[in-house]
Amino acid sequence: MTAATFVFIGLSFTKPRSHRIFHYITAGITMIAAVAYFTMGSDLGQTPIPVEFVRSDPKVSGTPTNQNREIFYVRYVDWALTTPLLLLDLLLTAGMPWPTILYTILLNEIMIVTGLVGSLVQSSYKWGYFAFGCAAFLWVAFTVTVTARKYATSLGGDISRTYTICGVWTIALWFLYPIAWGLSEGGNVIAPDSEAVFYGILDIMAKPVFGALLLWGHRNIEPARLGVHIRSYEEDPAKVGGTHAAHHGEKGSQNVSDGGGAAPAPPSATV
Repeated sequence: MTAATFVFIGLSFTKPRSHRIFHYITAGITMIAAVAYFTMGSDLGQTPIPVEFVRSDPKVSGTPTNQNREIFYVRYVDWALTTPLLLLDLLLTAGMPWPTILYTILLNEIMIVTGLVGSLVQSSYKWGYFAFGCAAFLWVAFTVTVTARKYATSLGGDISRTYTICGVWTIALWFLYPIAWGLSEGGNVIAPDSEAVFYGILDIMAKPVFGALLLWGHRNIEPARLGVHIRSYEEDPAKVGGTHAAHHGEKGSQNVSDGGGAAPAPPSATV
């Protein structure tokens, strides 16, 4: 995760400052994950929770002599911060409207929080939280695989191809996370060490590998084609709706009030 962060930051310097948004978001994902894995590797960020299902296998926590299992809540802190960034990477690539992006991220947060609460609950109520989380995930998956793909397709073949590869890759991996949860925090079937390997492989594929695929796809895509424009201080404000453009707009408004033409169309939104 740490190495990927430095690579993504390094690659950002090959782009103009105003075109680095996807590099920064993607580097932020792996940076947060690196801190989380450092914490878990230090055996911190966890708490023992009595298990619902006691297993006879001595390698699995929750045996008759030790009915607790380590729950690494720091993993959920990681996901609560990184999965919205992953979705932001994807949905900005598709050119999705901001209300849809924000609502999808909200549902994603519900998915993560219910997973955390379920993992900390000893009784069978944990499966109720699991069901809420799965329902939220299915809505997120529908938005990514169906709704957003239509937006991406309308923006051109290269954008559609990049979005489809990264979107399908992400959702296919995310479908495996509930399985990992059911085998570990939920059903107490596999040992915590096996849980760490399972989640670790998924996180590597869903973060550094995802980031490499996304940035490779974006190598020839300008953010402005996606409806994303970030002005650099080196740009002329008159070209991007700055001070000079504002004065020009005021002059145009005066002409309209004097009966000198139709009202100008509202400017498009910029990010």
